[in-house]
Amino acid sequence: MEKKKVALVIDDEADVRAYLQAVLEDCGFDVHTAADGLTGFDAATALQPDLITLDISMPDQSGVRTYRQLKTDETLKKIPVFIITGFSDKMRIFLKKLATFPFPEAFINKPVHPGELRKMITEQFSGESLPHQDETPSEDGAEAENANIRGK
Repeated sequence: MEKKKVALVIDDEADVRAYLQAVLEDCGFDVHTAADGLTGFDAATALQPDLITLDISMPDQSGVRTYRQLKTDETLKKIPVFIITGFSDKMRIFLKKLATFPFPEAFINKPVHPGELRKMITEQFSGESLPHQDETPSEDGAEAENANIRGK
């Protein structure tokens, strides 16, 4: 039996953490959560996850600072980070200006559509099959709003 991939969800909103956890579990991940950047960084160090989803706007330590820590830590810097936030366009521009840091693997606008997140995960993991699939397009155009912005 193949070992499950591990995902870490870092978001200060409990309902968002629960939603992302459910979507990622449906994609076959063993999911852990953290409610802030400080706890999230510690969890990433301990878990060495295969994927991290990261909110930007959080109390105590912002997602931007957490992202910097993740991408400068030798043991964590290669872990894909999906920025999931309501400030996606502004953050994308801001992070592009930080030439010393690699661009995140994906930006996803809230609200997150599960089919779009699944698509990005599949792309990130080179088309590895995932156990479940939600290909139903959203009725409100969330697919277009949640377009994957890659820095490659």
